[in-house]
Amino acid sequence: MDKKRVEQLLEQVKAGTCSVDEALASFERLRPDALGYACLDHQRALRTGRPEVIYGENKTAKQICGILHAMLARPGVVMATRVDEEKAAQVTASMADFSYYKEARMLVARAPAPEELRECGVVTVVSAGTSDMAVAEEARVTALSLGNRVESICDVGVAGIHRLYDHLDSLHRARVLVVVAGMEGALPGVIAGLVPTPVIAVPTSVGYGTGFGGVAALVGMLNSCAPGLAVVNIDNGFGAACMADAINR
Repeated sequence: MDKKRVEQLLEQVKAGTCSVDEALASFERLRPDALGYACLDHQRALRTGRPEVIYGENKTAKQICGILHAMLARPGVVMATRVDEEKAAQVTASMADFSYYKEARMLVARAPAPEELRECGVVTVVSAGTSDMAVAEEARVTALSLGNRVESICDVGVAGIHRLYDHLDSLHRARVLVVVAGMEGALPGVIAGLVPTPVIAVPTSVGYGTGFGGVAALVGMLNSCAPGLAVVNIDNGFGAACMADAINR
């Protein structure tokens, strides 16, 4: 349940189309849902504007199914991240509600329809290279599922920085930018120096030995001299999209 749903319930009580007892029953269903291996936070969307999202890595397919089934009993979008193909196949075989986004490794049900996306701004996801696409896709699918209009710009890293110039209009049109890069992680700083738009930098674990699994990109982004740039954790496309969603609201 989110703020909009609470407002609807209160309006229905006021209009007499919903009894106080019925409204109270809806709030009762917001109590934590203890499954033994998980305790679901159904109040999260009401508190933060974004629902609880299931982190699928290291969970079994059976556990993921159990959690998603409990979440489907309530209104709203349902998402699971870091779900590999094998687990996703088991989930979708028993739960037809879900779409699987292979590159993003995400399961999503009840994503907003195009006409339901908010009009206030565009979240643009930019990736430095094709190897960064999995993280960029996690950001794109998350932002879209949270109700944002999303655009993508791919493979415009600094090794061929001239490729970026064709997209300057799109960069300026965005309300917030999520910029994903591995190797030395230079692209977010370059973009932050070109536009007035907030930039959320996502380092990826893409790179050779001295990339240290994304640490070099992370440190480079943290040390950028370009103002208006913030950095999330390595490979954290989901976290970047949630921050972009908060800014776009």
